Formats: sequence, C-alpha cells, structure tokens
Amino acid sequence: MHLGQIAERTPDKPAVIMAGSGQVLTYRELNDQSNRLARLLHAEGLRPGDHIAFMLENHPLYLAIAWAAQRSGLYYTAISSRLQPGELAYIVGNCEARAFITSAAMETETTRAVPDVPLRLMLGGTAPGYDSYEERVALHPPTPIDEECEGRDMLYSSGTTGRPKGVKPPLPKEPMGTPGRLYKLISFLFQPDADSVYLSPAPLYHAAPLRYCLNLQRFGATVVVMERFDAEQALAAIAKYRVTHSQWVPTMFIRLLKLPDGTRARYDVSSLRVAVHAAAPCPVPVKEQMITWWGPILHEYYAGTEGNCFVYTNSEDWLARKGTVGRPLIGEVHVCDEAGTELPPGVPGTLYFGKGPTFEYHGDPATTAASRDPWGHGWTTLGDIGHVDEDGFLYLTDRRSHMIISGGVNVYPQEAENVLAVHPEVADVAVFGVPDPEMGEAVKAVVQPVSPSRAGPALEAALIAYCRDRLAHYKCPRTVDFRAELPRHPTGKLYKRLLRDEYREDEAATNT
Repeated sequence: MHLGQIAERTPDKPAVIMAGSGQVLTYRELNDQSNRLARLLHAEGLRPGDHIAFMLENHPLYLAIAWAAQRSGLYYTAISSRLQPGELAYIVGNCEARAFITSAAMETETTRAVPDVPLRLMLGGTAPGYDSYEERVALHPPTPIDEECEGRDMLYSSGTTGRPKGVKPPLPKEPMGTPGRLYKLISFLFQPDADSVYLSPAPLYHAAPLRYCLNLQRFGATVVVMERFDAEQALAAIAKYRVTHSQWVPTMFIRLLKLPDGTRARYDVSSLRVAVHAAAPCPVPVKEQMITWWGPILHEYYAGTEGNCFVYTNSEDWLARKGTVGRPLIGEVHVCDEAGTELPPGVPGTLYFGKGPTFEYHGDPATTAASRDPWGHGWTTLGDIGHVDEDGFLYLTDRRSHMIISGGVNVYPQEAENVLAVHPEVADVAVFGVPDPEMGEAVKAVVQPVSPSRAGPALEAALIAYCRDRLAHYKCPRTVDFRAELPRHPTGKLYKRLLRDEYREDEAATNT
C-alpha cells in the first residue's frame, strides 16, 4: 500500500504514538513530513541508489525520515545510538552517506565525529556543522517527488562478534507502494489490517523494529513506539492502546516474567492477538510461561539482517517440539560439518541456507566471501550452529564464534545461559570461555544479580549448583563473577565479545 493513499483515506488516524509522552503523528503528518524531506534530498541531488544515514533516539519523526528515503529509491542506514565516535564515523564513511541526520539529544562527541557529508541536519536544535532539520525541511512542499520508487534499508550488524558489517541488498527498482517479501510474510503469518495496533518496544535502528513498523504502516495500522523498554510500561501500553500485534526479544520476556504477580495482573493484555519474538534464542521455560500467561499467540522466527533466510514457528508447533525455531519459509537449511558433509537429523553443525535472497557486506569482499560456503553450492551462513529433526524443524545451538573448547570438548554456552537466565536471583547472564592453563578454556559466567547486595561467594555457589542440577557439569560455569550491568544491545543481543576480550586481556597482562 502507498503511504500517500493511506494518508488520503485516513488523514487524522494516528500513524505513530509515542508510548511515554503520548505524542501523536497522524498519517497526514507522516506523509507530509516524509514528502518534505524527500524533496529536500532530491533538491540536494540525491537520486535512486544514493545513500543517507541517521542516528536518533526513538523520535516521533524517526519513521518519517525512513519513509522519505524509502519513497525516494534511496538506501538508508539507521545507526545505533550507542556507538562510539570511531564506530559512527566508520559506518557513515563506509556506507558513503550523502546526508546524515541526528538530533540535539544525540549531540555529543560521537555526532561531532561524523565525517564531512554534503548535508548534515539536526532535529530539535543545531550544532556546529549541522543545519536545522525543521528549517530546511519546511522550505519544501508536502507533495511527492515525481520519481517516486521503492528504496531499501542498508543496516549494519550489531557488532557483537566484531566490526559492524553493512548488509547491502539489491534495490527493488519498483514503483513506490509495491509490496515487498516481508510485507507478504507479515500479511500471511500475522494478518494485520488497518485496525491493528502494533507495539514496538525496542530501538528503531534495529532491523526488525524498523522493518516491521514501516510494513505495519503499509497496512494503515497504528504503531506505538516506546521511547525505551520498561517491563511494566510495556504492559501499560498494551492495556492503554489495546495493542493487537507486538514484537519482543527474550530478555524482555524474562523481565516481564520477573515482575511481581500483582503488577502483571494489574494490566489487561487480552487485546493481544500476535506476539512475535526473535533476535536471540528463548529459554524453553521462559517461552512456556509466556504462552501460559498470554496464550498460544507467540510466533517465533529466526532470520538475520542479511535476509538470506526466514525460519518460523507458531505456538502450536513449538509446544509439540519445544526449543525449535521452526521450519524455513524462505531459504532451505543445510547442516554441515567442516568438510561440507551434510549431517543427519539430530547432529549439530554449521547452518547454511540455499535458495534464499542474495546479499553482500558493503565494501568488505573478504567478509562477504566468508559468508558463502566454500564448496561452491552458493549457500550462505550467519555463523550459527544448530540441527534439524526428522521433520525439518530447526533447533539452534549457539553461534560458532561463541563455542568454548574445554579439554578438547565443545561447549555451547547458550545452554548454561538459558538455565541461569530463569533463576530468580539473576537479572542477566553471559557465559563464555576464559583462558585456562589446564583445559585450554574454562566456562565462566558473569551475572547481573537482581539484588546487588546478594552478589558474593554464596550466590556464586548456589548458581553453579543450580546449573549442575540441570546440565552436565562440563557445560556449567566453574566460576561466576558479578556485574552491575552487562554490555547488552537494547535489541537483546549480548556483546559477549567485549566480556571475553576483557578477560583474555587480563590473563595476558597477568602472564606478562
């Protein structure tokens, strides 16, 4: 559906509601704002295939900016608001942005590090090197450019395993309003319509929130955006706005479940018809409890920013095969050993996907080549380990880069993380390998306790014992450290690399 048609049909309907402030952007305003920016970009010489980038908090105009690029045939890169100056400068330079947009709330050393681009705009204020977004955009009429056509996002991996990688898909070269693959999937699986209300509790710069918000607006639905995630406030938003569709990550479920029973019971969530989750493996007990609470409305998918696969399960299939992430709807799964031999059901190996969409990592041919299978089949991988059952349902084990080799035995830390995550005294947990002179690597857990005052040897012993009661001892942490907070991406992904590198650096310094 064309945004302009929806705005003409229902001009005063809320397109965006900010859950915290209650600020509303109607479909007329969304359409007008995106048209004005599209005209400014066009006047600055940007044409289909060119690139813009933006780094913003969850701002009322966030989706209008994305729509301006989408309807102009441009590539657009939404950038994490948590990056360091060098990371931001790298992404803006790597994607070859000709325009960069930020806000006064983001004005720090980070945004000052942005390399020179022809157009730099700031919302809610100005700073050296930036023009006022509001003033520049207001000079242009709220009518569409003549050459409207569909653009594409070019998003960067979160960098949890290394330097962020820009995923550049081919431009569709289709008229504006042409439904894409994700729109068709959402329509088939979740059946939204113009009466739907979609809650987005995560940062909009991540692939799933951004793409789902834009696609739900193609149906004419109202999108409720949380400025930042808070478990109780999420329940309050569901009840207040009668949310019908939503998308989550497992850490959000864990925090919802750890709310007091009285708090959870205070909010009516009966309007929910669809609760989608993705981005990280969900511990089985967590999903069981969520289905008991919300009903069999949970839908899970496994995919990546790269878009090379889409694996899906509903609640009914999951309850029959607990732990599965489903069967592929896009792409076909190949589970391979290091020699390229396809492995039988039940045997874990590296996951490759064939017959899916193509992608490349922009400006990084070596990493693009490393994502292809080395045996010439044309398959691609996201670097995950898993297995399939006899019926073709996929089960994830862990990321290949997270695997611990302890005493010659492969240990997948996700198993211990899933066990410890549901312990009542654990707010967050990371499990990874640390150097060990005897075993090569030892299993280490770093825990954010619910009550910081409880951190210490007694809780450490209790957590190790709890894990050993549920898993083979070699899979469990030998030691537990405590932190006030773990370096977790707001979308739920853990920057485990940062923790692992820290411990390895400490070990190297000790040996030196």
